[in-house]
Amino acid sequence: MLNLALALVSAALLILTFPGFNLFWLAPVALTPLLIAAAREHRWLRRFGLGWAAGFVYWFGICYWIEDVLARYAGVSPLVAWLLFTLFALTKALHMAVFALLAGILIRRWWAVPAVSACWVAVEVTHGPLGFAWLDLGNAGIGMSLPMRLAPLTGVYGLSFVFAMMATALALAVLRRPRLELHWLLILPFLAFLPPLPPAQRGQEVALLVQPNISETEEWTTDSVNRMEEDLAGFTLDSVRVQRFRPPSIAVWPEVPAPLYYEDDPRFRALMDQLARTAHLYLLLGVVSHTADNRPLNSAQLIGPNGFPISRYDKVNLVPFGEFVPWPFGLVANKVSSEAGDFAPGRTAVVSPVAGHRIGTFICYESVFPNFVRQFVSGGAEVLFNISNDGWFGKSAAREQHLRIVRMRAAENRRWILRSTNDGITATIDPAGRLRGTLPLYARATSYTGFSYISEKTVYTRFGDWFPLLCATIVLMCVVAERVL
Repeated sequence: MLNLALALVSAALLILTFPGFNLFWLAPVALTPLLIAAAREHRWLRRFGLGWAAGFVYWFGICYWIEDVLARYAGVSPLVAWLLFTLFALTKALHMAVFALLAGILIRRWWAVPAVSACWVAVEVTHGPLGFAWLDLGNAGIGMSLPMRLAPLTGVYGLSFVFAMMATALALAVLRRPRLELHWLLILPFLAFLPPLPPAQRGQEVALLVQPNISETEEWTTDSVNRMEEDLAGFTLDSVRVQRFRPPSIAVWPEVPAPLYYEDDPRFRALMDQLARTAHLYLLLGVVSHTADNRPLNSAQLIGPNGFPISRYDKVNLVPFGEFVPWPFGLVANKVSSEAGDFAPGRTAVVSPVAGHRIGTFICYESVFPNFVRQFVSGGAEVLFNISNDGWFGKSAAREQHLRIVRMRAAENRRWILRSTNDGITATIDPAGRLRGTLPLYARATSYTGFSYISEKTVYTRFGDWFPLLCATIVLMCVVAERVL
């Protein structure tokens, strides 16, 4: 019972680390109770159970908003929504169960500090490929200037490794292990010798981010869609004309809960082309496109100042239950989107030309995939745009959680990220991951914001997830050594 209590304390500390409690200073100690429990428990199945219990409580507490999304928008009763969410939390908890199982082995030797930390990273990186990713432990460090020096080298996983190192060392101290085993922490002061975060500077270019605050529950008709489109186009043009002395070079509409069809609706296409010509700027739109067999695509359409389309990016990483329903859940639940049928995934990251520069746009949930977002920058993008509809989150902590994830993508790639959302949080993020401005929630507004084009590429941009691969190799070697020695 004591081991179970310790495991659940770790889950609670992890929940408190992130929005909406935001006690980020708990990140270096959050895993300590679970590691103590794993070290005390010599039976592998019970260690697995301890990790599973901690993982279940963590995912239940950090992603509580998923139940509300399912109940409101997926066409299921509150009871079914709770059952689906509980099944989700039980499934995602398996990651932490595997970590606890392996940590109980790795913590036995003098190499415990790096081995357990590598194990955490190796397990953490599997969330995306295995169905759903959200907050990594390293995301807690977005405001910590020293650990953040690792972001452009290792991605968020380097910060996760540092926090896991500190938690493991504390667990060893509590377990009264030899002090020599804590000497691995002497590596941490060398973070001060890494290149510092880039200084806060004003952007040299100007963009207009539009936050339209369109209703999530509107029952759209042809007339209401037409009125909304014309109103939003007029609102954008008026916002551009206010800035007569230094007009924006690009205006951005977010992903919205409304049927905007640039390719399939000649009226809307003509309206957007005319808006781009009249305002004489690039126009980036969140729209719905279709495949050759008429499956919907969640897309970002770029239109040039001459009123001609330049490029289209189709979202590659789709949201489970948001844009498609995983098998076999289609028997009881619908996807959140009102489009007929599941969305089709895009095929590749698209980098688009803009006035002699290149930009990349990732859509909503794609922000949780570090190795994917960096592909835009690797392909030449000098600034990143993130268009999103976070209105599905309601008034939960998920909006702040999502923003923290996007900020880490900026720091990893040393790029400005301009984020346009339907009803918040619309934000400007600089290359160090700092917030340079946000719009108020649940309000129709525009942000006239600066940014700069940057061409240099970070180590993480160039090589991607080399660090988690190294961590997985370390874990494998340590497990083998444990069995051999």
